[in-house]
Amino acid sequence: MTRPTVLLGMSGGVDSSVAAALLVHQGYEVQGITLQVWEHEDETVATSKKWQERSCCKVGIAKHVAKLLNISHEIIDTRDTFQKGVIDDFLHGYTTGTTPNPCVRCNERVKLRSLMDLAAARKVDYIATGHYARLQNHQGIPVLARATDDRKDQTYFLYRLNPHWLSKLLFPLGNLRKPDVWREAEALGLPADELKESQEICFVTQGDYRTFIEKELPEAKKPGLFINETGQPLGQHDGIAFYTPGQRRGLGIATGQRLYVQQVRPATNTVVLGPEESLRRHECTVSDLNLFTPQLLERSAEVQVKVRYATPPTPATLSPLNSSSLRIQFQVPQRALSPGQSAVFYEGDRVLGGGIIQPF
Repeated sequence: MTRPTVLLGMSGGVDSSVAAALLVHQGYEVQGITLQVWEHEDETVATSKKWQERSCCKVGIAKHVAKLLNISHEIIDTRDTFQKGVIDDFLHGYTTGTTPNPCVRCNERVKLRSLMDLAAARKVDYIATGHYARLQNHQGIPVLARATDDRKDQTYFLYRLNPHWLSKLLFPLGNLRKPDVWREAEALGLPADELKESQEICFVTQGDYRTFIEKELPEAKKPGLFINETGQPLGQHDGIAFYTPGQRRGLGIATGQRLYVQQVRPATNTVVLGPEESLRRHECTVSDLNLFTPQLLERSAEVQVKVRYATPPTPATLSPLNSSSLRIQFQVPQRALSPGQSAVFYEGDRVLGGGIIQPF
């Protein structure tokens, strides 16, 4: 009997490594794929754990796991796709006054898309990743659903997947909790001290994202005015790319009260500052939608919405504005909503879709 085939994205982290072991045990013919999205590992550099702090792709460990499990492994160079679809998008967002999420774009434009294209070309049955998410059957249709482990659920980063991909996807870790994954890794004899969690922005390897922007786009350092909510000047900023709503540190403004970034206005090269209470908003508009439930564009709906990966879903009403935009009205005002970030819609565990928060 022919075993079902699956392409597995292997980053060399604990999650994709355990996913590989689970798929092998479940009887799949697993082909490990490491998508090279950033710099190549330099095996001539004599530093320990050199990839641990520098990238989400630890190639050496992925190779080791593949050999341990007796599965094939190869590296596919997707650096150009990553540059155009993720890094350029990241830089453009910050320099035009929005706060993009590179992990969302990477899954949509690079990781899952590259695996899907490769699976189609090779006539492979499925693709899989080590994401914490589940697939469920809803009225005969596969739907994306939250993972069993609420603290590790990654559907916020996956909501932009093409709905047609869902029938070809496998998420082996969807029903596991993180302690179970670590136990599986230890049982495999994997080097636990090297299998660290991937950092959120894999290409920001030194300093923070501001350091990266300044290095990649020196022209982003374009000073302008900090202003208050009535338009009065408060001082000078370094460039709108270096500020995001809710930010308090690094402003260099002394006014006798704590001030936070309220808005970034690219048209006037100004950054609006104000008190904590001004950060809360009752509503926002989302466009650039990806919907698993198209009916959301036909009538209002009561849903749960996540506006950040690390915050729990909150009750809200979605109302269609036109064929490509929705208004979100939150039951409880949300702090520091950031244009460019994603808002993801849920009904219980089921992901209904989401979109990009628009400037106010």
